[in-house]
Amino acid sequence: MQKGIVYKNKLPIGELSRNDKGLYEFFYYEDYLQSENPSAISVNLPLKKELFVSKILFPFFFNLLSEGNLKSMQCRELKIDEDDNFTRLLKTTQENTIGAVTVEEV
Repeated sequence: MQKGIVYKNKLPIGELSRNDKGLYEFFYYEDYLQSENPSAISVNLPLKKELFVSKILFPFFFNLLSEGNLKSMQCRELKIDEDDNFTRLLKTTQENTIGAVTVEEV
């Protein structure tokens, strides 16, 4: 299983993983849900105490990925299959993403 901690404004808010069956899973940390002003990272990932499961990488996280020439360069340099979006996400979104959300590989 591969997984990463999801941060919003550098605060850990949940975990994202790809399980052994190839399904993607995301959940918010309980302390984040109970914090003073929690906010969902996406309309499709509302603030709920439940496990979100998907056959594809959740669109919110997919949209953090680079495209075109930058995607090709990252995959070549990091030796990642261009079709392995989850590994790309874990290796390239620890910082400098568009917006407040980053993902750190565990």
